[in-house]
Amino acid sequence: MDRLQAMTTFVTVAETGGFSAAARKLDVSPSVVSRIVTELEEHLGVRLLTRTTRIVRLTETGTAYFENCRRILGEIDEAEQSATGIHAAPRGLLTITAPVLFGAAYVTPLAVEYLERYPEVGLNCLFLDRIVNVIDEGIDVAVRIGALPDSSLQAIRVGAVRRVLCAAPAYLQRCGTPATLDELAAHTTIATTGASNSVDWRFAVDGRARSLRTQPRLTTTTNDASIAAAVSGFGIAQALSYQVAHHVRAGTLQLVLEAFEQPELPINVVHREGRHATQKARAFVDLAIERLRADPALNQSAGSHSATARAASGEDRLTAPR
Repeated sequence: MDRLQAMTTFVTVAETGGFSAAARKLDVSPSVVSRIVTELEEHLGVRLLTRTTRIVRLTETGTAYFENCRRILGEIDEAEQSATGIHAAPRGLLTITAPVLFGAAYVTPLAVEYLERYPEVGLNCLFLDRIVNVIDEGIDVAVRIGALPDSSLQAIRVGAVRRVLCAAPAYLQRCGTPATLDELAAHTTIATTGASNSVDWRFAVDGRARSLRTQPRLTTTTNDASIAAAVSGFGIAQALSYQVAHHVRAGTLQLVLEAFEQPELPINVVHREGRHATQKARAFVDLAIERLRADPALNQSAGSHSATARAASGEDRLTAPR
C-alpha cells in the first residue's frame, strides 16, 4: 500500500463527502477510491468512515486521523515548494467561512487584498448564518462571533461586538426614546427570526441576565432586512453592533437602551492546524488578524476597556468549535 496515496485519497473522501466526488477530483474510478480506503482501514485496524447509502461521515478515530493526515500532506507540499524555491509564495485553494453580513462587510475586502497579494491562491468563501463544521466541511479558516466551546482547533481573538437596539431618529422623534425595558413594550419592534410570533430579547440588569419577550410587528429571516426596516423609521430592531456601525456613524440609526446591553461577544479567527498550518492558511490568518484588530467598529466596547487592549495583553489563544 502506498501510504501517501492512501492518505491523499482518504483526505479527499473526507473533504468531498463521498467516494464518487473524491473519484472525480482524483480522476479515478469510485471502486479504486473505495479499495484504497478499505485497505487503509485494514492496515490501521480501525474504522475511519461510516458509510451509508446517502452519506459518508468520519468516525471519531477518523476525524483525528483526518486532521493528522491533512497536516502531514500540507507539510509535504510545503517541503516540495521549499525544495523548488517557491516556499515564500502560498498557492492552492483556501476555503474560509463567516456570517453573511460580516463576510460581506469585512471578509470580502480581506479576500480581495489576499488574492491580490498572493496570485497563486484561490479562495472559496462560504458566508452562512449557521455554525459550519470546520472538519466535516473542509474549512481552512473560519470567523466566529460569540463564545467558543472546547475543541482541538485554534482561535485568535481579533475584536468584539455588542448586541444592540437601534431605531431611526425619525421614529424616536415620533414615538419617543425608551429609557427602561418596561417602556420598550409600548414600542414597535422588528425582529430577525423564523416563523415565531414572539421573540425573546436578552439584556443585562444590575449585572444579571434578563429575558424580555417582545411581540414584533415585523419579523424577517435576514438581518439586513430587519436593519433596513429600522432605517426606514418603522420601529426598533436588535442587531450586532458591526451590522449597524455605518448607519450609526451616518446618523441614520441611533442606539437605544445601551445601559442594558449584555456583555460583548468575542470575534475569533479559527483554524485547525495551529503552528502546523499551511502557508496559505497562515498568510490569510495573519492578514485577518492585522486588518480586523485595526477596525474601530470591532474593537470598541461599551465599557472603558477595548477589545484591542485585551487582545494585546496576550489573551489570544482560545479553543474553538468544529
